[in-house]
Amino acid sequence: MAKMKVAVLISGRGSNLQALLDACADPDYPVEIVLVLSNKAGALGLEKARKAGVAASFLDHTVYGEDREGYEKDLDEKLRAEGVQLIALAGFMRILTSWFVDKWKDRMVNIHPSLLPSFRGVSTHERALEQGVRIHGATVHYVRAEMDDGPIIGQAAVPVLPTDDPETLAARVLEAEHKLYPACLRLVAEGKARVTAERVKIDKSAAAAEDAVLYNPGG
Repeated sequence: MAKMKVAVLISGRGSNLQALLDACADPDYPVEIVLVLSNKAGALGLEKARKAGVAASFLDHTVYGEDREGYEKDLDEKLRAEGVQLIALAGFMRILTSWFVDKWKDRMVNIHPSLLPSFRGVSTHERALEQGVRIHGATVHYVRAEMDDGPIIGQAAVPVLPTDDPETLAARVLEAEHKLYPACLRLVAEGKARVTAERVKIDKSAAAAEDAVLYNPGG
């Protein structure tokens, strides 16, 4: 079976990108990362991509001013030139317009450091601690126009410990993210995580399906 061609969009260090690159090193993994693109020139993830032999590109959003769609049209052109079939957002710190999201509907996924729909947006770990939740985690979902919204593919749950501060909690969640994202991307690439009526239906015949739908490293 041909591998799904994926582009990873980043803005920073590329922590989840590295987890996806490591997964792709397995010949049996059904994904090929054909492009890593950042909106920031100094993103450390670009160097990680180059070290893995993956094309890395930079598209500076600041030169477009307020023309968000202009930026996204050039982004779309770069993606299509590489034959990209799916976009994986991995710390891409830029809100995408409805034009772009609709163009890539059900072909763009994101990972967010909370158990959505709780704690959309930023500072998720601080907010989780402030609210006193006992379970925190991460979510992989299909992207929709509303921020951190869309059909959920899988979630990872981690305990919140009495001794936690935002940094220790973030580290525990990030470790779970690195396992969750590759597992969910595998399901998407194999056609085993499909959107039906704005919910994701998982093919239960998939060997890793249950682990990807709900990953609980503390269990």
